[in-house]
Amino acid sequence: MYCERLMSYRGYECLSVQVDQGVAFVTFDHPPRNALDGVLYPEIERVQLELEHDDRVRVVVFQSAIPKYFLGGADLRFILEVPRRRFLVWHECFERLRTMSKATIGKIEGITRGGGSEFLLALDMRFGTINHALVSQPEVAIGLIPGGGATQRLSCIVGRSRVLEIILGCQELSAELAERYGYLNQALPHKDLTPFVEQLAYRIAFFYKTSIAFAKAAVEAAELPVMEGLITEADYFYLSLNTKEAQEYIKTQTN
Repeated sequence: MYCERLMSYRGYECLSVQVDQGVAFVTFDHPPRNALDGVLYPEIERVQLELEHDDRVRVVVFQSAIPKYFLGGADLRFILEVPRRRFLVWHECFERLRTMSKATIGKIEGITRGGGSEFLLALDMRFGTINHALVSQPEVAIGLIPGGGATQRLSCIVGRSRVLEIILGCQELSAELAERYGYLNQALPHKDLTPFVEQLAYRIAFFYKTSIAFAKAAVEAAELPVMEGLITEADYFYLSLNTKEAQEYIKTQTN
């Protein structure tokens, strides 16, 4: 496992990337709390672009080497130094992460706050450990509001009333409550989290990359009016129908 370290992923200070059987494991390691600052954030931008262009990768799992934290939020000194036009690039990075052709999974075994929570919300799936994973948007408590997408993406996931509870209440959600609200796909015992996430990641990575990419693109169309979304789904269905992989499978079933 984790057998292939790609040359193109070298040179990072705050994270490492290891690839195995189509799954890229991206591990944050930026003590003491994996803060999104002027060192880690540019590396997230860079690795996201490298992953997108790596044809061998079908699934990306984000995890942390620091037991207490997944991502501890944005460093306020870094935020103060970022001009508004540059801050919009933050949104572009998270949006590219959300719409990239690979399946993305967050494996959360510790605290995730603020900008770290917003990073998670840009992923396709999120799984956390019971009694360890905590998520929150604490910005209002210090006179700010979330600025990395939480007001938009979290609203789509949990609904208006609950997103206001989370953002205005500034309280940490346990893994169990986050699962019940829909923020997490599942809350799992600590001993079960890694085996579950790895089994799911390897299973998805076994499938065709075009199917993964088309399925994600079709799901994104659910934000459109219903008929537009259905037309988009039909377009991607016929694109997938005409791929070499689908045609070969169909021939084995019809001969």
